[in-house]
Amino acid sequence: QVQLVESGGGLVQAGGSLRLSCAASGSIFSINAMGWYRQAPGKQRELVATITSGGSTNYADSVKGRFTISRDNAKNTVYLQMNSLKPEDTAVYYCNADVRRSIGLRTSPYWGQGTQVTVSS
Repeated sequence: QVQLVESGGGLVQAGGSLRLSCAASGSIFSINAMGWYRQAPGKQRELVATITSGGSTNYADSVKGRFTISRDNAKNTVYLQMNSLKPEDTAVYYCNADVRRSIGLRTSPYWGQGTQVTVSS
């Protein structure tokens, strides 16, 4: 099995910063892309940012210039540095990883349990 455990969420005032972490563990041979998604109440889950194993990144337009995704391949961990937070960033943030559990197997997506980020105005 593969587990993704997020940490770092919380309550922050508008303009503040938070750093999310997500560590993958378990039966892992390799991880391709890792990413962060978020879901606000009454809305669909949306992509925030992704990063490949080689370090290429992709961001939603709404977070470009404010959020930075990074990863430590040796630790199977992905981070999301969130600066200049806005009330509209309030959501549950989910970590995602595209994991290959053994050589020769296809990758499968795994999700964390989510961490709440609340930005007050």
